Amino acid sequence: MLLVTGSVVVGARLLAAADDTVAVWAMAGDRGAGAPVAADALAVQRVRFADDAMLERYFAADEPVPDDLVLVRAIGEGELLARSAVGAAEEEAVLRVPLEVDPNRVPPDVTTGSIVDVWLTDGSALGAPSDTPADAGRGAGRGAAGKAEGDGPALSGVTVVAAPAYDDTFAVTGARQLVVAVDDERAAEFEGLLGALQDPVIRILQRS
Repeated sequence: MLLVTGSVVVGARLLAAADDTVAVWAMAGDRGAGAPVAADALAVQRVRFADDAMLERYFAADEPVPDDLVLVRAIGEGELLARSAVGAAEEEAVLRVPLEVDPNRVPPDVTTGSIVDVWLTDGSALGAPSDTPADAGRGAGRGAAGKAEGDGPALSGVTVVAAPAYDDTFAVTGARQLVVAVDDERAAEFEGLLGALQDPVIRILQRS
């Protein structure tokens, strides 16, 4: 009898503890700064806060996340969506940089929210498109392509904030369009690199 009674009490306490969890929004995948907080990028997680006031720092899943929000810092898959991690889209401190990329030079599963590196090469200087990165802004003494061993990507770890369907852009331009979020300084540097190349070739590498 004591064992049965004890089991009932323990079970009741476990059920009561389970009732203390609350549903909050979390990220369904890795997203970088500038990425829009879209419904399909979110997942529900049930968590228990030691202090009820902590819930105010996050978005409860019993209501949709407000529209027109973007991330102001990177958030990993499964991480709770903190209010401090988002800002209004019109106040985002980044520029939207459009890219036209040969479809064969961008992974097919790159989509809105993907984190990518952008590499540049001067195709005319090399005689044919190449995957070797170019840094035209520091190209003095390196030849027309400004190529240097060990150079990094022209843009590293940027977020794709728009990725129109392949069929929507290929029929018009023959290229796939991507739009990436870049801060002012890096955007200016990238435009300088792009403008210094006679035949810029863009290659997209996706971060897993």
